[in-house]
Amino acid sequence: MSDDGGSVRTRRALVRDAGRWALEKASEALHRLRENFGLVLQCAVAASAAWVIAGGLIDDHSPFFAPIAAVIALNTVGGERGTNAVRMLLGVVIGIVVGELSMVLTGGGYANMAVAVGVAMAIAVALGAARLVIAQAAAGAILTLAFADGQIGVSRLTDALIGAGVALVMSQLLFPARPAARLRRIETEALHEIVRLLNATGRALKEDEDPSLSTVDRLSALSRPMADLSRAQENSHRSVRWTTARWASPGPLAYEDEKVDRLIILSESCLALARTAAAMDPEERGRIASVVWEMAAALEVLAGDLGDREARQHAVDLALELAQPFSEHTGDDPVTASAHLSVQMVATDIMLFAGVEEPESVAQALSGEEDQPRVEHPHTESLLPWVRRRRASRAGRLRRFRPLFRRRR
Repeated sequence: MSDDGGSVRTRRALVRDAGRWALEKASEALHRLRENFGLVLQCAVAASAAWVIAGGLIDDHSPFFAPIAAVIALNTVGGERGTNAVRMLLGVVIGIVVGELSMVLTGGGYANMAVAVGVAMAIAVALGAARLVIAQAAAGAILTLAFADGQIGVSRLTDALIGAGVALVMSQLLFPARPAARLRRIETEALHEIVRLLNATGRALKEDEDPSLSTVDRLSALSRPMADLSRAQENSHRSVRWTTARWASPGPLAYEDEKVDRLIILSESCLALARTAAAMDPEERGRIASVVWEMAAALEVLAGDLGDREARQHAVDLALELAQPFSEHTGDDPVTASAHLSVQMVATDIMLFAGVEEPESVAQALSGEEDQPRVEHPHTESLLPWVRRRRASRAGRLRRFRPLFRRRR
């Protein structure tokens, strides 16, 4: 009976673990769908619009190039969609022209496919084009030869132009990238990686292992979102210049730019804390381990919703509560003193990233000379900047003509 009871409990535990895993994966899938639903919807609309436009302009024609070009151009990160459309168009034009010329010169045939694809890719490589352009040049040549049925014409090139044009209208005019929102999403990813780094460090300290090994294991994972942040910063300003996003208020993007810099400094201070804690005496590691874990918990609260002021304020309160005891004494051992200083630096960077404006108020709060610093509401970005401008201009026109109506009365 005892063996049967144990096997039943084991099966129940397995079922419970499997259910928990399934729920976790389903939650991740729903989160990814929510994050990318707008992109999927825009691609579907753009493909349909390109199909209808190309089909209406050219009679007796199946405009497959137009929707393909529109979807490929839009299917990239927000700040690079305009550049992606131009690159895609260049590659498709090379492929179509090479495919059409190959039919004129050779009249078709199986060998013609290999020659056309090779020549199209060689031209793209010679021009120093990106990988996307090279791939699209090959795809353009393949589709031209596969569906041309031996007939030569400019309809395929027209399709590509229409598809790229629809993608540019969607990405640059109607639904421009929201650079501040994209930066905030990458900030969240970076915060989650920092949380994993601190949790691994705290676990190693608690189990009396070498935390530097855990730090090295997490460095590669942390470097990816940091590189994404630098690239997103660069793309965000370019996208603002060339889309209707330039009509929106510059405040949210400037706010997130500053937070990106603060986050990079925060990641460096967390790495310094992990490295310093690795050199501490075994007696001190137990105390610092719990602090490292609590710092990770504060960052997890912050990463939960960067757009929520209450979450930011809660993270500030937690960081301040953890760091204040370490400002009273630094310890006799230089390594311990460095670890205590690292705790204060991490707390300081958490508070500055969360939204405390003045570094002086953070220093005074840590020393107990000032009350807990308050966090201002984070800046939000307009969903459709061109709508905002239109409304603002309409309001401006009403204010301009209102004195005329008053004088007539």
